[in-house]
Amino acid sequence: MMNRRTFLIATAASVSAASLISQPAFAAQSPVYATDNIAINGYDPVAYFTQEKPVEGVAEFSSEWEGATVLFASAEHKEMFDADPVKYAPKYGGYCAYAVSKGYTASTDPGAWTVHDGRLYLNYSKSVRALWTARRSSHIQSADANWPGVLEG
Repeated sequence: MMNRRTFLIATAASVSAASLISQPAFAAQSPVYATDNIAINGYDPVAYFTQEKPVEGVAEFSSEWEGATVLFASAEHKEMFDADPVKYAPKYGGYCAYAVSKGYTASTDPGAWTVHDGRLYLNYSKSVRALWTARRSSHIQSADANWPGVLEG
């Protein structure tokens, strides 16, 4: 299992030092990455599919998912998510897909996203997303094998 230091060393070549100062979460208790119990940093997961961009949600339209609160931009998006959360929820509970593929968890940036084969994947940063995208299929295979075991670390 990779630790924080190994992650930082592995990504330092393509990630600027300034972007690493943000708040990575390398060990997790919850199956959903959340800040103050708000999943996806308050962004609407359905919008990635319907608007093809990150859109902030609002407290007026919210649902509970795996113990965290998910915010939506509209009542329609909330209804879509509630009807099929597996379809719209980010893979790996919203933790960084690249990190999970390497055997640990990390926080995510709502702007570092990909929809691939009908699933939403989030990454720590756009630079890390580029690393993940370069070998996406093998990273997905590794992440699927590591999930949810990485939550125990």
